[in-house]
Amino acid sequence: MEFNTAGLISLEEALEKMRAYVPSKTAKDTESLPLAAAAGRITATPVKSPVFVPPFDNSAMDGYAVRCADLHTDAVLPVAGKAFAGAPFHGEWPAGTCIRIMTGAPVPQGAGAVIMQEQADVSEAGVRFTAEVHKGQNIRLTGDDIKQGDSVLPAGVRLGAAELPLLASLGVTEVNVWKALKVAVFSTGDELQPVGTPLEEGQIYDTNRFAVRLMLEQLGCTVLDLGIIRDNPQALRTAFEEANAFADLVISSGGVSVGEADYTKQMLDELGEIGFWKLAMKPGKPFAFGKLKNSWFCGLPGNPVSAALTFYQLVQPFIAQLSGHTAWKFPPRLKAKAVTPLKKSAGRLDFQRGIFSTNAEGQLEVRTTGHQGSHVFSSFSLANCFVVLERERENVAAGEIVEIEPFNALLRS
Repeated sequence: MEFNTAGLISLEEALEKMRAYVPSKTAKDTESLPLAAAAGRITATPVKSPVFVPPFDNSAMDGYAVRCADLHTDAVLPVAGKAFAGAPFHGEWPAGTCIRIMTGAPVPQGAGAVIMQEQADVSEAGVRFTAEVHKGQNIRLTGDDIKQGDSVLPAGVRLGAAELPLLASLGVTEVNVWKALKVAVFSTGDELQPVGTPLEEGQIYDTNRFAVRLMLEQLGCTVLDLGIIRDNPQALRTAFEEANAFADLVISSGGVSVGEADYTKQMLDELGEIGFWKLAMKPGKPFAFGKLKNSWFCGLPGNPVSAALTFYQLVQPFIAQLSGHTAWKFPPRLKAKAVTPLKKSAGRLDFQRGIFSTNAEGQLEVRTTGHQGSHVFSSFSLANCFVVLERERENVAAGEIVEIEPFNALLRS
């Protein structure tokens, strides 16, 4: 089947074009931060361990440290002392005796093994061991986990609750990270009003800028919010110039369609260059990408679902690349059985909002959130995934297999 998609490019082609524009980062784009200030930032260089982990041979069990030469059939070894985590044994260790030792305690010099307490019979005379002993058992050797100088985190990793405590455990106090991306954001349209302002006839709330700012903050960006720009070419030009002077990336919402008052594309033509405009994607067809003098530009559609979807599918990975987050990726797509019909016309890749779950047989199922109009933002609040319907696909009947893409943390915590 042929599609009437002249002038439209695929999502894959759009992402490839955006990837091709990402410049190489240099040392001037980095800064050193204390660990407490580095949450959400991206490592600019590999982090190497300054220490061995563990830093000394220590016991993996509560039990008894022994010299293997002292062990023979039915040997009873008196206890010569005790070793605790943070309180090592330092006294004389006579031959033919053992040391009571706790998990994490330094292993006394000369010990060949640690025998767990469950394999020991204790009497007034000493300890008799009830299991075969192997040299080195239950001893965690210096550097078993991490050796001094080992790379513990590569460049391009986002620092969070899994990474920062690891660095703290190594005694790392500062980390070299990429500087936060600076993003300017504004909305266009005479019909828009800030959230919380009483609406007059024909007006709507500016939810797009509100949503975009929240997502940018989640992605660790420094945000300049220029507010609502009215449908006036000079006002829009001023906003573009102010945004370009501040930002690495400029994001607008609205004004990229073909209406008489849609000036964003006109300004981009005059002040920069357009990389592409219009996608073979639903919702989100009128998405613009280009370059200003000092910054990149992404123009989101005006409809709230279209704006959120294009930000998620295009701007989010672009920001990850500009930020140096090389480990970033979308959750894998999965196969699921549609339990409700899905309306679809051939011609554009369709991202419908769905709710997936596992049925009693352990199979993935997905159902629609209902009306899929690009103005129905409740479809996001109800959903936990996109139902990704191929360009050539048409209506989906209940029982058919579809592809789903679970939301990442940007849309669902």
